[in-house]
Amino acid sequence: MTNNIGLNKSSSDKIAVELNGLLATYQVFYMNVRGYHWNIKGINFFSLHEKFEEYYDNLVEKVDEIAERILTLGHTPVHAFSQYLTQSRIKEHKNASSAKDCLQGALDGFKTLLVQQREILATAADSDDEGTASLMSDYIKEQEKIIWMLSAACQSCNDNCHQ
Repeated sequence: MTNNIGLNKSSSDKIAVELNGLLATYQVFYMNVRGYHWNIKGINFFSLHEKFEEYYDNLVEKVDEIAERILTLGHTPVHAFSQYLTQSRIKEHKNASSAKDCLQGALDGFKTLLVQQREILATAADSDDEGTASLMSDYIKEQEKIIWMLSAACQSCNDNCHQ
């Protein structure tokens, strides 16, 4: 049995569940990064304030794309924050305001997304779901570079940052 776009319904059901989990992770991470943007303090304020805005703008675009992919597969995206908090692999990061805490939180968040997206990529590839696989592949490529950059920033912060 296939769904409206010709994919195996059972496989699509599984992918939609995984994508809803990813959507939850993105939503919690988005709010964390939004908090970093709002609450960052210290000498790095101007550059980090701008960088975190760039990140959360990008994250919210992906939230919409993931929700639309879930709909394309014939399912309903979760849309309650209570669901996000129980399904997300990222926990709320409260009261972060130092460069070190915010940068580490961003790095950890992107690493978590990368793991989750690789899992979905494997499931999608096994299910011949090129649309989901392509989406995950694009996200992975972009976020690997972000992780490299944040790792360099965190190393510098660990070496020199006392904020």
